[in-house]
Amino acid sequence: MKIIELRGIKKHFQVGTQIVKALRDITVDIHKNEYVGLMGSSGSGKSTLMNILGCLDTPTAGSYILNNQIVSTLTDNQLAEIRNKEIGFVFQTFNLLPRATALENVMLPLVYAGIGKEERIKRAKMVLEQVQLADRMDHKPNELSGGQRQRVAVARALINNPSIILADEPTGNLDSKTSIEIMGLFEQIHKAGNTVIIVTHEENIAEHTHRIIRLKDGLIDSESINKNPISALNYQYE
Repeated sequence: MKIIELRGIKKHFQVGTQIVKALRDITVDIHKNEYVGLMGSSGSGKSTLMNILGCLDTPTAGSYILNNQIVSTLTDNQLAEIRNKEIGFVFQTFNLLPRATALENVMLPLVYAGIGKEERIKRAKMVLEQVQLADRMDHKPNELSGGQRQRVAVARALINNPSIILADEPTGNLDSKTSIEIMGLFEQIHKAGNTVIIVTHEENIAEHTHRIIRLKDGLIDSESINKNPISALNYQYE
């Protein structure tokens, strides 16, 4: 079952008097419960494509169908609802509220969704347990390690049981050991039935995914099925 259908996606930006063609012609399908690595160097268009996939930006041309909905026909309110309910975002910089506890950060999407406080707390505690942070739920971000902060961000992304987890360079600010732990978390999330898209420029991170789409100069340069993905869950530390 297709969860994402992109057809002829183009994105142009005006920079001064010049037109920058960030995406030139992207056509790709992503199916339910796929684990996809979206790769490319700086300037390849991968961040622009991620913003379009996440309904944070709109294409200049082409069509985007998400869960059988034509995204270009949706209102701003409908797009905001999709971002909150259908897509779980995980960012390189964590994007946590510094004065809020882990529990409060994780509950935030449920506040926007209009869920009652008792239910918010119950669901937030459940996902914090899922990412093995139940003992840190009352800690603020500055009291957590980088890996723990990213686990809070992953828990927040999971809170609404989204169709898609979209992670932008999720290990970019982490050391190697912590990166493996976070990739193990994504592996578990994928095994639980989620569609996971990891945006990265790091080959060793993309090797964890099952399908790798490589971008270059705003076009899909290559696509490949990763027949031997690295399993972070079986990783042995030296």
